[in-house]
Amino acid sequence: MLHAMNGAACSCGKTHSFSAKVVTGAGVVHQLPEILAEMGIKKPFLLTDRNTWKAAGEQVAAILTAAGIPCSSYSLPEDAPKPDEQRVGSAVMHFDHSCDAVIGIGSGVVNDIGKILAATAKVPYIIVGTAPSMDGYASATSSMTRDGLKISLPSKGADVIIGDTEILCQAPERLLKAGLGDMLAKFVSICEWRIAKELVGEYYCPQIAQLIRSAVRLCVDGAEGLLRREPQAVQAVFEGLVIGGVAMNYAGLSRPASGCEHYLSHLIDMRSVEFGTAEDLHGTQCAIGTLVMLRLYEKLREITPNREKALTYAKSFDFADWSAQLRQLLGKGAESMIAQEAKEGKYDLAAHEKRLEVILEKWECLLQIMAEELPASKDLEALLDTIQAPKTLGEIGVEESLLPIFFMATKDIRDKYVLSRLAWDLGILEELAQTL
Repeated sequence: MLHAMNGAACSCGKTHSFSAKVVTGAGVVHQLPEILAEMGIKKPFLLTDRNTWKAAGEQVAAILTAAGIPCSSYSLPEDAPKPDEQRVGSAVMHFDHSCDAVIGIGSGVVNDIGKILAATAKVPYIIVGTAPSMDGYASATSSMTRDGLKISLPSKGADVIIGDTEILCQAPERLLKAGLGDMLAKFVSICEWRIAKELVGEYYCPQIAQLIRSAVRLCVDGAEGLLRREPQAVQAVFEGLVIGGVAMNYAGLSRPASGCEHYLSHLIDMRSVEFGTAEDLHGTQCAIGTLVMLRLYEKLREITPNREKALTYAKSFDFADWSAQLRQLLGKGAESMIAQEAKEGKYDLAAHEKRLEVILEKWECLLQIMAEELPASKDLEALLDTIQAPKTLGEIGVEESLLPIFFMATKDIRDKYVLSRLAWDLGILEELAQTL
């Protein structure tokens, strides 16, 4: 289905395009010299961090040397570098301008910085994945922290994606779990994408949504084999994550792959940047966030919308007071979120009233969407137990008491209609948050 959609006119009205070459399987990293020759690349620049240099960087350098291909390299001087201005600047300043391509060797942060570096240098980009841990391999954006705010920064999509299962199967167990966690988030993202189409007229493509559902099913079916490092299971998760990135490219936005659960993860990251508090891998946080959202959606499906309650709630909302709460939660990272409201106007009373009427009119449709897209929270709990993954913020060192305000703050991260915005529109945001 991935290849069938590429370049074809779609019923959604768009022509979807994705040109990267995806190479997966055992030993495929050894195809790198041939791939470089096909692309006319003479001298690549290798970007790693300290861990990924050991995991695959040394091997890639040896393969290139044996093939007579010169290269330069730079390893970010940390085991777990942050995706921020400092690390991007360091990579840019170490780039060898005699090189005609960037090869990122790693996963999340290395890949995000590699895409920015390639875009800045205006050269091709190849990623050699070292862990099936996140869905950014195929996306043309980089998840970065800028001025304390977590953003998706336009960068460069990969020209070649290499997923060698002999490398991927050696990834730390926590990275394997994180990859599956990032895929599980797609249950919520597809649900919220459909809801946004109904309520605010957002673009939606059913073919892209089905592509994501199929990838998630492959990953869920192979979950038990993941901890046993079965190549088929690991490859399924890696390919599912790649498909998630392809879906974002096809759609031209992040909707197919991220929703309210991702915003919860972003808030944990932002608080960590500002105050040095605990954080964990993105996919691990997204899995916990997905479980949180499934529980909240189950509570939402039990309510009966009340027009007067919703209108009264919106009129009593104090944006200045809420802004103060955001500043306390996130420090300077809150300022960009607060400033966004001037552009978005999501708290405007007239706009709220219009949305509310649509919600009331389409409530049964929304319930049907939730029923079709969302698994039971108990089933997700069982799956997380199967792979021995964390299920609560406390298990990853994050204050459990912050969960209600984290949820309420997800509505302010970006201009995307998610569960917390629906709860605000219904006048039950705090009520729902306090059930956590």
